[in-house]
Amino acid sequence: MTPAETALQQLATWPDLTPCPAACGTGPALRSTRDEIVHFHSARDVDLHLTGQAIARLRHDIAGSTALRMVPGSRWVTVHLDCATDVDLLLSLVSVALKAHQSAPPPTGPVPTATCNFHRVTVLPRDRRAEV
Repeated sequence: MTPAETALQQLATWPDLTPCPAACGTGPALRSTRDEIVHFHSARDVDLHLTGQAIARLRHDIAGSTALRMVPGSRWVTVHLDCATDVDLLLSLVSVALKAHQSAPPPTGPVPTATCNFHRVTVLPRDRRAEV
């Protein structure tokens, strides 16, 4: 089973998430009652929908992680799943995303487009020598 399949299988059991096709048209997704939360684009690449406040709060942690990539102006964070620790990180961040979306005030005025980062992020392989 791939890391993304493992994560999808675990997250699909969460009561606050419902499976759906990704709005971007690529891969399965999970959504809350208000928003799509996570898109599974490949065996290793997942896009996670955070709020602007959550990204601002986690910005330094996200920037320091080799598993996470951000696109300026996007509320989606790409998570590259190489190992079980990355899956655990994704599960923790999905929990953060759910809480952030549930506590965010309903949008007033035009809703910003929630285009995920699919095809907007290039994930380079980690330097395996650093892990030895």
